[in-house]
Amino acid sequence: MSSESLFDATPEPMKRRRRPKKSSAPVFKHCATNEQMLLPPNMEDLIPPHHLVRVVNAVIDKMHIERLLERHYKGGGTSAYVPTMMVKVITYAYCSKVYASRQIAKALRQDVSFMWLAGMNRPDFHTINNFRSSTLKAVIDEVFTAMVTYLSAHNYIDLRHYFVDGTKIAADANRHTPVWRKNTKRHKERLQQHIKEHLDYIDTLSENENKEYGDRDLEELGDHTSITSASINEQAEKLRKRIEERSQPPRARQALKKLTTTMLPKLRHYEQQEALLAGRNSYSRTDPDATFFRTQTGELLPMYNVMMGTQNQFVVHYSIHQKASETDQFISHLEQAATRFGHYPQNVVGDAAYGSEDNYRFLETNTIGNYLKYNTFHRKQKPKRFAKEQFVYDATSDTYQCPDGRSLTLDRITPSKTPAGTPTQLRIYASADCTGCPLRTQCTRGEGPRTLTVNPQWEVYREQARINLESDTGIRLRIQRSTDVEPTFGDIKGNGGYRRFRLRGKEKVAIEFGLLSISHNIKKIALRPT
Repeated sequence: MSSESLFDATPEPMKRRRRPKKSSAPVFKHCATNEQMLLPPNMEDLIPPHHLVRVVNAVIDKMHIERLLERHYKGGGTSAYVPTMMVKVITYAYCSKVYASRQIAKALRQDVSFMWLAGMNRPDFHTINNFRSSTLKAVIDEVFTAMVTYLSAHNYIDLRHYFVDGTKIAADANRHTPVWRKNTKRHKERLQQHIKEHLDYIDTLSENENKEYGDRDLEELGDHTSITSASINEQAEKLRKRIEERSQPPRARQALKKLTTTMLPKLRHYEQQEALLAGRNSYSRTDPDATFFRTQTGELLPMYNVMMGTQNQFVVHYSIHQKASETDQFISHLEQAATRFGHYPQNVVGDAAYGSEDNYRFLETNTIGNYLKYNTFHRKQKPKRFAKEQFVYDATSDTYQCPDGRSLTLDRITPSKTPAGTPTQLRIYASADCTGCPLRTQCTRGEGPRTLTVNPQWEVYREQARINLESDTGIRLRIQRSTDVEPTFGDIKGNGGYRRFRLRGKEKVAIEFGLLSISHNIKKIALRPT
């Protein structure tokens, strides 16, 4: 064949080789539920290196609380769970938002991190609840103090600045079980009056007593407000003897029986209610230590008032109170904190709920930096035209000058007391004549002249607090307070979902909040390692 024929020949088209089709069958990883493992898995390999459970374990080990816990165990009998392990498990449960004892027991059976922390121990919910509510009762303060000592030793806190605030947390009590002080007082006084009338009736049935006393009451009775269960019990015993000795009519016996079997138990019941109230306005029959507070939504609920001090968003102290007001609880709260720290903090920063004459005096006496707001602090920044702050004081003449230029002179000095009962004096200044003043209708609503009530000691304390709060340090601490203690409460109640206590009674509530505070601090340590 010639060369031309080779080039002239039409080439045959090349055939493409088809790739084999991929299999459409799904591919799964190997899984054999019932397959026996050659070697058991190492629990240590199942916990990530920086897991929160490892932080809980390490921090509680470094707190050295073994002796605090073990000294409350008696020798002999069956073996007990290691108390340090129990603290670790409950603390980690609170860090994980697991608060119920049954749920903690469930986690010990199902959650690898709980199993690792407990060393495969599985205490039931009864054991967990008894440890939390009974064993920790005697040592929770010491355990939390060990937590604060750990934070201080590792430079998380220095206890110089103390940011204080309070919040209300609902109690584990029925909202429909209130006992009100006013109702108790009214029912008791009515019963006392009935008892007095009943005793008078018994007395009139005795002819011999009528001859001896006439229309007068028995000396033992006094007025009806002084009647107590003890005095009635004693009086009833005397009447019983008189009836038996002098053969009184059956009506006297029936009346005495009603007094001892019906009226006397009711009186004892009201006295017990007054003892449980202990100066409060209310309590819950489900949890007598809880007090009914009005919430922001207007509901009345049995609650506890929790006061807390923080630094760098670490809880350094807390206290549980049964009154809504925090002003008169501040001194006892700070004294408890000093007992825990061994000294008072250098500066205390709080909102207007804590600014009072007694609290300022306490801070001054103990040389503590006063950065507590008072109730008119923000109003004084933009005072109203006719507010007391707008009246100019002249120390030379001891007079105030009103916005219209008229003088208010000292009218009288009145003794008074602070809410805590400390004696003080009020100076009343009055204008000589407000007739013809064009500002009168705006300045005063009364018919008489304008007056000012001044507490000199309070004015001195308030002025010093204002100077401190408006200084560079005061402004910085005020800003820090809003990002320190308030977010801490927000983390516990919002992020942790803890808005109601699980235990009843003030002592057990203190245990719960102590555990909440420890768990919160450990979570902060996990986020902010040294």
